[in-house]
Amino acid sequence: MIRRAVLLLLASLLLVAGAGQAAQAAGYRYWSFWERDGDRWVYATQGPSTTRPSDGDVQGFRFAVSEDSSDAARPRGRADFASICAGTPARDGSKRVALLLDFGTPADAPEGETPPSARRACARVSPDATTAQALAAVAKPLRYDTNALLCAISGYPEQGCGEPVAKKRNPTAEQADRPDDGPSLGLVAGIAVVVLLGGAALWQVRRRG
Repeated sequence: MIRRAVLLLLASLLLVAGAGQAAQAAGYRYWSFWERDGDRWVYATQGPSTTRPSDGDVQGFRFAVSEDSSDAARPRGRADFASICAGTPARDGSKRVALLLDFGTPADAPEGETPPSARRACARVSPDATTAQALAAVAKPLRYDTNALLCAISGYPEQGCGEPVAKKRNPTAEQADRPDDGPSLGLVAGIAVVVLLGGAALWQVRRRG
């Protein structure tokens, strides 16, 4: 009876550890939306279909595998209104929105697809236009899902939309010298304790018998 209980406890520890590792590996492949605030990118609080940028605003999109907004990769490359819209003069009755489109890295690309090079574009649109409308003016074809989630910019990617995928974490400085393909030290120690206690309990039962 004691031996059976020990084995069940050991199996539970392994299952919990496996579930924890699986949860840490979960991510989503999608286009994140950013707004430029001075010299830094800020994750947008609204979607491109409801955001109405002002004339002179700089906005960015990045395709990557991320867990959430705190983990999302920022657009890369120079992002200033003056250089992006230098060749698009102002015009009465319209506004200009600078866009940086970062198609991500091969590691984040769906299987069989290659990310295009990053693009910068200046959209001249009506004063009340949304970011989605500015994007449509310079980066067609766009693709959305039934929930209005932006799935593709300039046709990339060809398939998929916010699907969950495995995400390999970059090791921290403390983890850099430690392999990440096995159980943690804490887990190993816990299993060892369970095995030792189980062995001691079995020995006591046999001794009494």
